[in-house]
Amino acid sequence: MRCTSIFHLVKVSSSPALWELTLPPPLDSTRILIKVINSFCIADLLHLIFSYYFLILYQTIEKNVTKEEIIRAVPKVLLHDHLDGGLRPETIIELAKDIKYKKLPTNDPDELRAWFFEGANKGSLPEYLRGFEHTCAVMQTREALERVAYEMMEDMYNDGVCYVETRFAPVYHTQKGLYHSDVVSAVLNGLERGRRDFGTGYGLILCGMRNMKNTEEIAELAVDFRQKGVVGFDLAGEEGGYPPKKHIPAFQFIQRENFNITIHAGEAFGKESIWQALQWCGAHRIGHGTKIIEDLVFDSEGNVAGMGELAQYILDKRIPIENCLLSNVHTGAVDKIENHPFGVLYRSKFRVTINTDDRLMSDTTMTKEFMTAAENFNLSLDDIEKLTINAMKSAFIHHHQRLDFIYKIIKPGYQKMRETLLSLN
Repeated sequence: MRCTSIFHLVKVSSSPALWELTLPPPLDSTRILIKVINSFCIADLLHLIFSYYFLILYQTIEKNVTKEEIIRAVPKVLLHDHLDGGLRPETIIELAKDIKYKKLPTNDPDELRAWFFEGANKGSLPEYLRGFEHTCAVMQTREALERVAYEMMEDMYNDGVCYVETRFAPVYHTQKGLYHSDVVSAVLNGLERGRRDFGTGYGLILCGMRNMKNTEEIAELAVDFRQKGVVGFDLAGEEGGYPPKKHIPAFQFIQRENFNITIHAGEAFGKESIWQALQWCGAHRIGHGTKIIEDLVFDSEGNVAGMGELAQYILDKRIPIENCLLSNVHTGAVDKIENHPFGVLYRSKFRVTINTDDRLMSDTTMTKEFMTAAENFNLSLDDIEKLTINAMKSAFIHHHQRLDFIYKIIKPGYQKMRETLLSLN
């Protein structure tokens, strides 16, 4: 574990006397050190004391960083989350009752939660997406859309997320007569009400569906709402047979309007999908991007020995990759979590971020995603902070807003956690 902040955590007083160092409450072993204070020269004792406390801090952070309460408490940034993939089971049941929707497999919240997860965890993206039939079915009124958005903001707050970009496809929420603009307005109302009540920042991304022909209409809708909370445009849905280049008019419109683009690419299809997203469609971020691993060369020990032009371009241009660890296992994008390319990409200095994708389907939270990453890829608290800053740097909000989050919320939040961990000793 790297720790670059030891001298911020152990404050030295202005006095030259060593025993006036401002240290945490002494342990038994610290008292022994103090007893022999006159037996050492100042330089030797300084080295001994600071080495000792560096070791304590090292052990404390390594011991606690994977604990749920620690990770939940630090600020987190979420860039890839599907609104219609994160409903509370209780809400689905209540909304279904309101509109007399009879197709739910069960009306028990715990059983319904398990049903969504079991259906999603089959190693197949098409199977994973089937659960959206039910969530979208109950999100067909203004009231339902606003409620789901508001509850999402509350869930983010409870999970320690300080900024979230959620996304959805308006086209799936017009079965009861709402216009696309009605759908977007209702969701934005819920998000804004949640921001006022819980303090979490947000941005909304509108998804065009790659198997439909109205993506240009959705792109125009996104731009129409850019001053009201919509921050970008996405292309989502099953990749096979629906390459990004089939939707060039939508992306050309977005580019002419100087707006933000993220594209689902390299999740269930190869690196060609990522290449098209970047070079044909002008993507600023890549959703999932797991197949970038196909453009890396490894030596006999599993270290990156070289990379192709696509991977090098993504690395050099600092193009953010929206990794979704658990859902990538559930959809079959990777076979098991320890083989997820996240670890390789992070160590190779790609700008990777950690995300939830679909909280209901994958039974996950940002806390759970970071716990998974910490346990499987040996992340320290410094790493989690760096990943959070990576995400904030990549957010689709203005530069000064990103800086405010980084320097007023994220960095102070992690500094406070380090001080708390040190004080435990």
